[in-house]
Amino acid sequence: MTSSADRSLQPKRSNTGKLMLGLSVGLAVTAFFYFDLGRYLSLDGLKANRDDLLVFTDSHYSTAVALFVVAYCLVVGLSLPGGAIMTLAGGFLFGSVLGTLYVNVGATMGATVAFLVARYLLRDWVERKFGSRLGAIQEGFAKNAFSYLMTLRLIPLFPFFLVNLVSGLTRVSIMTYVVATSLGIIPGSFVFAYAGRQLGTINSLKEIVSPNVLMAFMLLGLLALVPILYKKFAGRSTSAV
Repeated sequence: MTSSADRSLQPKRSNTGKLMLGLSVGLAVTAFFYFDLGRYLSLDGLKANRDDLLVFTDSHYSTAVALFVVAYCLVVGLSLPGGAIMTLAGGFLFGSVLGTLYVNVGATMGATVAFLVARYLLRDWVERKFGSRLGAIQEGFAKNAFSYLMTLRLIPLFPFFLVNLVSGLTRVSIMTYVVATSLGIIPGSFVFAYAGRQLGTINSLKEIVSPNVLMAFMLLGLLALVPILYKKFAGRSTSAV
């Protein structure tokens, strides 16, 4: 049986854990910008180092895959800029299909880390501060979380890091979040990984996301909303009878 003294220590331990986690995330993000590590996560940086990266990948394939997945996880988990460049690098180094697979693993792991950080550090404060305003969003995620998340992942108009953080503030289950994220990012990841195979001909990320590609993503996102719309209209027709 847990004593009253042990119960009184639990909030302190929880607060200490949150403080340590917050400091760790803050230090990691600060170090990223202080040492200007973002210069390596740019199109010019990737092009400048592509020969060295190819040599290392060919010589140490398994290590390269592991490092790539971990690096991608850190970039996404800390909500750092550079996810698109990392996806290009994945296609360039590992090919369109395997690159998409490794990107999916790293991005899903990183998104889950960001989700848990947001839920663990921010959720209680946000619910106390904006609880009344979050009611409709919470209800929507609770009823149709999978379709909502699939739509948000498929349509690139919504920043990836923002979806991670906002999802962590809802009551969506982590399993639903992981599955919807993993499936929803496949089309976009493949487009960038495929483009990575033609790295030498790309001068801007805008060249990859053409209007036709954006339209395709929009249609995919709308398809993910079909179950929600069906339930909504089916419910209306039933109540009208």
